[in-house]
Amino acid sequence: MTFQVREEVADDLLSRGYSRRQMLRTAMMFSGAATALAMNPEIALAQDDGAARNMIRIGLNECWVGPMAPGAAAAAAAIAQSNRYAPNDDVKKLIKTIAMVEKVPEDHVSTWPGSNECLARAVASFCSPTRGLVQADPTYDTPNRAAKFAGIPVAAVPLTADYRHDVKAMLAANPNAGLYYIVNPNNPTGTMTPMSEIEWLVDNKPAGSVVVIDEAYIHFSKGYPNNTASHLAAAGKEVLVMRTFSKVFGMAGMRLGYFMGRPEYGKKLGMYDQGALSSQLPIPSVVCGTASLTATDLINARRKELTENRAMTVDYLTKRGLKVIGPSEGNMIMVDWKTKSAKEMGDIYRAQGIQIAGPRWPSWPTVGRVSIGTKAEMEAFCNATGKILA
Repeated sequence: MTFQVREEVADDLLSRGYSRRQMLRTAMMFSGAATALAMNPEIALAQDDGAARNMIRIGLNECWVGPMAPGAAAAAAAIAQSNRYAPNDDVKKLIKTIAMVEKVPEDHVSTWPGSNECLARAVASFCSPTRGLVQADPTYDTPNRAAKFAGIPVAAVPLTADYRHDVKAMLAANPNAGLYYIVNPNNPTGTMTPMSEIEWLVDNKPAGSVVVIDEAYIHFSKGYPNNTASHLAAAGKEVLVMRTFSKVFGMAGMRLGYFMGRPEYGKKLGMYDQGALSSQLPIPSVVCGTASLTATDLINARRKELTENRAMTVDYLTKRGLKVIGPSEGNMIMVDWKTKSAKEMGDIYRAQGIQIAGPRWPSWPTVGRVSIGTKAEMEAFCNATGKILA
C-alpha cells in the first residue's frame, strides 16, 4: 500500500528544506499508531511495564488520584449522550472556559488529546533541516524524539547549576533555531525557570522561530496562577504555551490538553489531519476538563497534598544522605543514587514492589525520578528506601 501525503503538507515541508525522504518520514509521524506511540514516552512505558500494575506506581508522573468530582460527574452524564458526535457544542464550551480562565482570546486556544502529539507537530511545523530544535538537558523527550525521527538537528543545553533552563546558552547554541523548548516546571527535575528569563528568550530569539513553553506541571508550582506564560500567548508573541489535563486534573487516561498561541499556529499544526485531532475529542473527556478547570478549591487541595507529600519524602531522603535535585515544584523529584545507576536502583525498588522511573536521562546515569503519590505510597517508598540503604 502506498503512503499518501496531503499536497498541502508536502508543499510546506519541501518549501522549508526537507528532502523528500524527510518529508515522508515527518508526515508518517502523524499517520500511524505505532509511530505516535513512540512520540509518547509515558504511554509507551505504561504499556511496556504491565508488571508494575500490581506495584506502587510512582514512576510515570501520573496524578495519585483520578478526575475531580465535578469532572467525573460531568463525564458520567455525557456518556448517556455519547451516541451524538457533538451533543452540546462541548468542545466550544471547553475553549470558552479555557479562554476565560487563562485570559486569552478564544481563537488563541487549540484543543488536543494530551500534549505529546502537538509537541511533535510543533517540531515538524517550525523546525527544518536548517532550523533545528534547542532544548535543555535533561528535559522531556517528545520533541527530541520527533526531531531525530525527522532528521532535524538538536542542540541539548545543560541546565544551570541551580537547574534552570540556561536561556542565553540555548540561544547561543543555535541562533537560528526553529523552536526553543522550555518545560516549566521542568520534567524530570521539577525546577522552575523565572518568567523574566523566558521573556528574555522570547524577545531575543530569531524572528519566525517559536518558543514552546510546556506547562504540564504549572498547577503544582508555588507561584501558580501568577507565574504562567499565558500572557505571552495573549499578547500574540511567537510562543506556544502547552497544557495537559494529565497531571493535577488526574485525567492521563482521558487524553485531553490544549495549547495557547496565535490562531495561525493552530491551523499550521492541524494541517496534517485537517484539524481532526483538535475537534474530534471524546465528549466525556471534554466535559470532564471543562468542569475541572474552574474547580479552584479542589485544585488548591491537590496542590497542598502534593506539597506536603513531596516535602515529607525530600526530608526523609536528605536526612539519609541522598542528594535530591531541586527544589522541585512538580509532582516528581530526582534522586542521585551516586554509586548505583538509575537502572540498578529501579530494579532494586521493583523487588520491593515499587515502580520508579529508570534510566531515561543519559547525561545523568545515576539519577532516578520518583513521582509523588499519596501519603501512604510515599511512606511505603521511604520504608523501602530505609531497607535498601540498610
